[in-house]
Amino acid sequence: MAVQTKNSIEERRAWLSLLACAPSNVLAALWSEHGVRPEFEWLRAPEIGGVMVRGRMGGTGAPFNLGEMTVTRCALVLSDGTVGHGFVQGRDKTKAETTALVDALMQTNAAGNIRARILDPLTRQVADAQAARAAKAAATKVEFFTMVRGEDQ
Repeated sequence: MAVQTKNSIEERRAWLSLLACAPSNVLAALWSEHGVRPEFEWLRAPEIGGVMVRGRMGGTGAPFNLGEMTVTRCALVLSDGTVGHGFVQGRDKTKAETTALVDALMQTNAAGNIRARILDPLTRQVADAQAARAAKAAATKVEFFTMVRGEDQ
């Protein structure tokens, strides 16, 4: 079993976050273009449940329960013993399965191919969506200024 370094753990967190936030239809399209579906066995078949979402006022206040959120999770193992996990918001078993497969493949020799065909296009799409959202918000920005009057000096 390979020992994960702090750097590899951060990289894994990043790709799992990207996959969890990706639109289902985009992820499904990229996965189908990839074309290779590896052999695997379920450790935990996709199941739908709920989690309690907690928050903090200002990011530093006392934690409080914000409410519940529906999630779908699964875990699988590839034929070579690599384990992949999928944990996504909502009731999308297919997205959870795809996330788990990508997670597992990113821990194998296929990582470069998966990054180029799935993760890099997703990263570009997320960046484009954020830029479009920022541009839309910037269009509504109002500049306020104060003019100095002679008697105020």
